[in-house]
Amino acid sequence: MTLDSLDASAPMDPQVLAKYRKISTATLATRLFAVGLRQQYLVGLNPVNTTTEGFVGEAFTMRFIPAREDIDTLESLHGPDNLQWQGVEALTGGQVLVIDSRGDISAASAGDMLVTRAMHKKAAAVVTDGAFRDGYVIKDIPIPTYSRAITATTRLTSFHVADLQVPIGCAGVAVYPGDLLVGDRDGVIVIPRHLAPVIVDECLEQEELEAYLHTRVREGEPLLGGLYPPSEETKAEYRRWKLEQNGAPA
Repeated sequence: MTLDSLDASAPMDPQVLAKYRKISTATLATRLFAVGLRQQYLVGLNPVNTTTEGFVGEAFTMRFIPAREDIDTLESLHGPDNLQWQGVEALTGGQVLVIDSRGDISAASAGDMLVTRAMHKKAAAVVTDGAFRDGYVIKDIPIPTYSRAITATTRLTSFHVADLQVPIGCAGVAVYPGDLLVGDRDGVIVIPRHLAPVIVDECLEQEELEAYLHTRVREGEPLLGGLYPPSEETKAEYRRWKLEQNGAPA
């Protein structure tokens, strides 16, 4: 499969998405490293709504550039070319609104109105490498939200919405429309769309293996001697344990 052959408008296989809901960002970071992608985690972003478990969804991107005083006025919010409002209205179920705020927290990338509208559009999450305003409200809106900070300053002071559905940078990571984003209580990671179905089973297997190993560490076993990272013998013990858990003879 080539990058040119990918159709970001076609929904990803629901079975693939369901598997990713069982995988942590830590496991995904390790597997992506194993295939040559060193940093896909959005460093510095934290969940604003701490009551949601996380999310899995496909990227809908929004790119900011610096604001200009003669363009970014309060009156501009009412204009038909307000790309921020167009963007939230274009969201479809399961997409993640990913905002490239250039890592700038001097003004808000969005507030409670946009986040609430995204929730009603059935978005999977709203993610920015900048700040939100209305944090005390957003924390109770039942949609996953991630940002670097909270501020009261309006977007218009610092940002102009320049593009939708183009490649962006978010927290130093390239995000293309349709890439898969996975969020948990730690943060958010980006999986290139073409890799998502390729690595998911390996990721799920690693998640299950590490859960098994963590059980043994909690029981007091030392890491040295082949427990972690697991030696071939430890991996064989895991496979036997898994068979027993599934009711098959070891």
